[in-house]
Amino acid sequence: MGENEARGDDFVKKADQKLSGWGLFGNKYEDAADLLDKAGNFFKLAKNWSRAAAAYKKIADCHLQGDNKHEAASAYVEAANCYKKFSPQDAAHALNNAVNLFLEIGRLNMAARYSKQEQDLENAAVYLNRAADLFDSEGQSSQANSMTQKIAEIYAQLEKYQKATELFEEIARKSINNNLLKYSVRGILLNAGICQLCRGDPVAINNSLERYQPQKGYKSKLFTHKNVDILFSWVACTELKLAWQDLAASMDEGDVAKFTDAVKEFDSMTRLDPWKTTLLLKAKNELKKQEDDEDDLT
Repeated sequence: MGENEARGDDFVKKADQKLSGWGLFGNKYEDAADLLDKAGNFFKLAKNWSRAAAAYKKIADCHLQGDNKHEAASAYVEAANCYKKFSPQDAAHALNNAVNLFLEIGRLNMAARYSKQEQDLENAAVYLNRAADLFDSEGQSSQANSMTQKIAEIYAQLEKYQKATELFEEIARKSINNNLLKYSVRGILLNAGICQLCRGDPVAINNSLERYQPQKGYKSKLFTHKNVDILFSWVACTELKLAWQDLAASMDEGDVAKFTDAVKEFDSMTRLDPWKTTLLLKAKNELKKQEDDEDDLT
C-alpha cells in the first residue's frame, strides 16, 4: 500500500469513527463527509479508483442523512467520474442517482447536463425544456433562449433536423427585437442553416434563405421586426455565405470536394465549434452517400 492510499485509509477510519459516535457536538454527517472527501482525494492520487468511488458514494449517503440533496448529487457525480475509469455501468448508475436528486431540487439544467453525459439525450431535452419554460415564466429571456438553443442542438444530434431548425427559428424570432439578443440572430440562423444542410435537401435550404431574407417594405416571411439591418447584414456575412450559398450549391451539385473546400475556408477564418463540426460532417456523409448511390445507378 502506497503513502497516498494509506493516508486515504486513515481518513476513512476517522470518518467511520465519527459516524459511529453520538454526535453531541456539531453534525457528525457533515464532519464525516469532510473526512471522506479527503480520503477520496488521496485515493485518486493513488489511482485507486474503486476506493475513491466508494468514498464519494459514502459522502453522498452522509449528505442525504443531512437532507443536503445538492451536495449528495455532486458527490454522486464525483463517484461516477471515478467509476468511469473501470466500470461504465456503475458510472451510469451513479450519474442517474445524481440526475434524480437534481430533479428533486429543481436544478433542471444540471439534470439535463448529466443526462447528456449518460447519453440520454431525449431526457436531457425534456429537462432543458422545463428549465426554459421556468426561465420564460420569470421573464428571463436570455436564459430561456440559452436553454432552448441547447435543446435544438440536442435535436440535431438526434438527427431531428426539422425540429431543431424550428427551435432555432423560434429563438431568432424572440431575439430580433431584444437589444441585448438581436446580434446573436446571425449565429442562430447559421445553426438553422446547418440543420437544413444535414437534411440533404437543397430546395429546403434555398426556401429557408428566402424566408429569412428581408424583402421590400422591410419585412421577411419569418420576421416582423424593427431591427431589419441585422437581417440585411447577415445575408452578406461570411458565415451565412458559407451556410447558404457555397454549401447549398455543393449540395445541389452533389459535389463533395466543393463542400469540403467550403468548410475548410470557413474553418480557416472562424474556428468551427464541435457541434458545427459534427453536423457538417454528417451533411458531408449524406452528400457522399447520395454521390455513391448515383454512381451505383450508372
